[in-house]
Amino acid sequence: MNAPDGSAMAAKVLTVSDGVVHGTREDRSGAALEARLADEGWMIAERAVCADGVESVASAIARLAGDFHGLIVTTGGTGFGPRDRTPEGTRVVLDREAPGLAEAMRLVNPLGRLSRGVAGTVGTALVLNTPGSSSGCVECLEAVIDVVPHAVRLLVDNADPHPGH
Repeated sequence: MNAPDGSAMAAKVLTVSDGVVHGTREDRSGAALEARLADEGWMIAERAVCADGVESVASAIARLAGDFHGLIVTTGGTGFGPRDRTPEGTRVVLDREAPGLAEAMRLVNPLGRLSRGVAGTVGTALVLNTPGSSSGCVECLEAVIDVVPHAVRLLVDNADPHPGH
């Protein structure tokens, strides 16, 4: 996946999980997202982990998005558990929501209807919330991966957003 200057487009993966932070759970979903993004030609700029919760998610996304042009995919915290607050933390820092992306990700699987994940922009970064399961996060990413490069390019290279029309 190439940026307008010909370099590989960059992606960051954020795993939201108390268990991973405390070392009681392996980060399978973060690894699955990293592998799938790499298969698509994305350069993985960073993998990070934060605890569940509004403030921790907002802080982690804000840090990852600072001076970054690319894709940030979160995994975990989108369900109905008492500590699942990834969408709320994401909304704290979003400049604009992208509901079509979140809706498309929810449609890939009947369990997707239980996802509260959101999508949107923070500066020149596109943020996607995906579920915490390693299969669910990849399914959700795959639902939008075909349009994500165009969206990321538009965040910076927007002189003519619809060339040829």
